[in-house]
Amino acid sequence: MDVTVENTNHLEGVVSAPPSKAYTHRMLIASLLSKGTSKISNPLVSDDTQATLNAIKALGAETELQENCWTIHGQESLKAPDRPIDCRESGSTLRFMIPVAALAPGPSTFIFGASFEKRPVAPLLESLKELGTESAILPGKNISTVEVRGGGIRGGKTSIRGDISSQFISGLLFACPRAKEDTEIIVTTMLESKGYVEMTMEVLVKHGIEGAVNPDLSSLWIPSNQSYCSCDHTVPGDFSSAAFLLAAAAVTSSRVTVKNLDYKTSQGDRAILGIVQDMGAAVKIGDNFVQVEGNQLTAVDIDAKDIPDLVPVCTVLACYAEGTSEIYNAKRLRYKESDRLGSLYTELKKMGADIGMKEDGLTIKGSCAMHGASVNPHNDHRIAMACAVAALGARGETKIQNVECINKSYPQFFSDLRLLGANVVGS
Repeated sequence: MDVTVENTNHLEGVVSAPPSKAYTHRMLIASLLSKGTSKISNPLVSDDTQATLNAIKALGAETELQENCWTIHGQESLKAPDRPIDCRESGSTLRFMIPVAALAPGPSTFIFGASFEKRPVAPLLESLKELGTESAILPGKNISTVEVRGGGIRGGKTSIRGDISSQFISGLLFACPRAKEDTEIIVTTMLESKGYVEMTMEVLVKHGIEGAVNPDLSSLWIPSNQSYCSCDHTVPGDFSSAAFLLAAAAVTSSRVTVKNLDYKTSQGDRAILGIVQDMGAAVKIGDNFVQVEGNQLTAVDIDAKDIPDLVPVCTVLACYAEGTSEIYNAKRLRYKESDRLGSLYTELKKMGADIGMKEDGLTIKGSCAMHGASVNPHNDHRIAMACAVAALGARGETKIQNVECINKSYPQFFSDLRLLGANVVGS
């Protein structure tokens, strides 16, 4: 499906941020591992969270799904799935559930809808091997498959890189409280996206799990033989998704209010508020809402180490800012749903961006004379949404191909843009 986004001079209104994808994943997995019943209010319904929901059901969770509340009956003893678990294209589901599946009594097979070159898992499998769990990537021409032997996790000491995916560490944190021995995780590089690991620990604490970490999260210690307790959750709004709406206000010099945003959450992507403010927009933070009013934007340099998901939208903001912006420490974006640095460079250049690409970042010389074009989001939800925001300030109209990829995280994105007054045709 394609949509056309036309130049839009002015946006105005109030919309609600979608529920957090990251929190929904984590709450589902902790609820699976808990004795008793947990309720998740305001869950995100998307392709990725549906994959995690199906995965926990395959491992024994019983679920009751209502429109705004998912009830999860957890399992102290997981079951081995009777068929392969389809993770779709959700890297979070795959990397979180591989260690959890090691707790099942028998083998589990995971199918993944993208290549392991784009979304690596080998470091996680090597770490599990150090903790006594056998797993393997199975050969196949057109399908990515991992098998986990099961039978429990021994525990002990393992080392793992922190600059490929923080999801490796989160996956181990979910499973290792049930290991037979205490577990020590040594992170051998600087941990990137630290906020997502802190989010995992926040959810674990609510389910009664204990552990110890040093301040920079380079060493994590998890006591063995712990029991998860049930917990009721309310999923907060998602700053990663709301960033596109806030950037739309900045690009069009408009005032937009986004409800269902709590600045006190562990979401690292709340940094978008400081970024748009540093660029010249006015930001108001209230009780469960954020308001941005755009103005003349000026260039900033952005360290993407802990906020990789903000790079697409920040690149678009830089196109409309006076001066040269540098985005650096972004090498991991080459291993997302697409090579995001390459995708941004290719598609925004079509729209008139003066953009350069390095191995680990982008240079944007603004403000750019942006114009409409036909763009390909490379099956990447954040590229599709970034191009839509860029199109709002561009001369003419922009055709965005295959926009169904937004269903991965923010199915209502184009509907919410329309509510704010954007000229969107299709979808």
